[in-house]
Amino acid sequence: MTYADYSTLAVAVDEDGLMLVTLSRPDQLNAFTVEMANDLVDLFGRASLDDAVRAIIVTGAGRAFCAGMDLSRDGNVFGLDDSQRPTLADMQQRLDDPAIAAGVRDTGGRVSLAIFACRKPVIGAINGAAVGVGATMTLAMDVRIASEKARIGFVFGRLGIVPEACSSWFLPRIVGLSRALEWVYAADLIPLEEARQAGLLRDIVPADELLPAARALARRFTDNRSPVATALARQMLYRNAAAESPLAAHRIDSLAMFYTSIGDGIEGVAAFREKRAAHFAGAASALPPFYPWWDD
Repeated sequence: MTYADYSTLAVAVDEDGLMLVTLSRPDQLNAFTVEMANDLVDLFGRASLDDAVRAIIVTGAGRAFCAGMDLSRDGNVFGLDDSQRPTLADMQQRLDDPAIAAGVRDTGGRVSLAIFACRKPVIGAINGAAVGVGATMTLAMDVRIASEKARIGFVFGRLGIVPEACSSWFLPRIVGLSRALEWVYAADLIPLEEARQAGLLRDIVPADELLPAARALARRFTDNRSPVATALARQMLYRNAAAESPLAAHRIDSLAMFYTSIGDGIEGVAAFREKRAAHFAGAASALPPFYPWWDD
């Protein structure tokens, strides 16, 4: 499969290594489906190890980013097997069992976990409606920029369901617990300026400036930057922020500093001393031997 083979996504990589991923079901306002979830999980897994990709920007085709789950399908609209009665033990011991993976696991959560595991910076360019999973999937992205035409809401309460896509982990970390609870309880569209002030959005820009702004930010993240150091720093900040103590972070910081100092750090120091741009040779597909540390 190539990046061109996805049925729900349009994917392009430019000469700077910036990948633009466009959710592409415009006639359905890019409503989320199990197929789109599978496409996104596969894409982020592949792009994470593709050294031609330096950063990833996600946006939507047409006038929406993603208008939530496609509720038009027959049966369980969330793609779940309602004949099962899963337990917490099932989720702990059988998470990848096909019956649990296909019939119980939240599809948006699988996407968020794939984004979370990615080794590249990820920017959400929210061009229009982003509600339900269209909002929660962006929480695993590093930065969100919104068009002035964007509409964002955690509207699950209106359907009698709960927030998903690992948003109970991400949202309070981004905006604080009280604000997260308020937005989830109210289940309303959130004024964009309120979302910006709360830290959910970095910027609100005119529609025609959205992708240029996202690309400019992605270049700031990648130009003359070590892919290895970027990949490690992304995972260190996400995972060490949830560690039990600073000592846990110190262990990982020490290993990461050691291996980058004998890798791309040699070129980085030389470039600094010689007052020139650095030319880093490291690849995000080949990280130091302690990675991934959270599996130990």
